[in-house]
Amino acid sequence: MIKHKNELRRESVESLRGGKGTTEFIHLLEKDQFHSKGRLFAHTILKPGASIGYHKHEGDYEGYYIIKGEGTFNDNGREYPVRAGDFTLIDVGESHGLENTGKEDLELIALVLFE
Repeated sequence: MIKHKNELRRESVESLRGGKGTTEFIHLLEKDQFHSKGRLFAHTILKPGASIGYHKHEGDYEGYYIIKGEGTFNDNGREYPVRAGDFTLIDVGESHGLENTGKEDLELIALVLFE
């Protein structure tokens, strides 16, 4: 299977998980393509100042691979700077959030899988 750029579903979500601004998703897989093993695989874009609110993962875990920009990653209450090339992982029962603190878009690949 090949999905060309113009065939990927785009979605914009305001105040994701209680965060600020708009989170844009370019869905690489749709929910029915996970074979009950996950729920999100997407190129994710946060404009400067936008954020994904702090939230807990129950029954799933999530990784972010930062491909462009910089931000602050909240890992279970501790904040760390992140930039292109960094990878974050939140396991089942853990919490996280992400804010774009840079001057350009923060772009990442997000993957949520079930435990």
